[in-house]
Amino acid sequence: MGVLLLSADAGAREVVMQFRTQEDPASPPDPAVCAAAPFEVNVKLGGSVYVPRHDPGDGKVVSAGDRRVGSATACIQVTDTAFPAGQQLNVYMRYNLPEGAFTARGTCTLVSNDVPAAGLVLAGCAMRLVEVPKGFVGGTVSSTSVFNPRKLPGYATGSFYTLYAYREDTPRDAGKAQKAQGATERARQ
Repeated sequence: MGVLLLSADAGAREVVMQFRTQEDPASPPDPAVCAAAPFEVNVKLGGSVYVPRHDPGDGKVVSAGDRRVGSATACIQVTDTAFPAGQQLNVYMRYNLPEGAFTARGTCTLVSNDVPAAGLVLAGCAMRLVEVPKGFVGGTVSSTSVFNPRKLPGYATGSFYTLYAYREDTPRDAGKAQKAQGATERARQ
């Protein structure tokens, strides 16, 4: 999995993961995930997770990833099946990754329903992590996504994601954070 660890002044460790999903009949949507969505779900998608490789010189994807590293479930509330640009869709997602299961809630904003072909839907999604594996405290997920509701030949439903999460403070860092919080409280008095 493409993971980059960054240091943070606040003590929590940042973890960045980039991966790709593609709708896959061998990885059906998990009904329990969609049942937990806080809205009425009318589109359920299941997919496999892959880690793409990038050219370090220009950042272009040189391989979409050949090996499956996890699965994903997307639970969506579609309100207009014409998929007009600008429409926002409620989304609830679960990513089963080597690090564990991450669940996110947010929206996808439709960007186009006619590029490069009429009926193909392009979207950008922004979600908050609402459930994270042990050792994490939360974060965000964003994507550039393609949805092919008409099953147009030559186009797959899938997304490229960036998951940005924070790990819990280490005991040493947690002590620093508590001391800083105490100093802040004393300064307010």
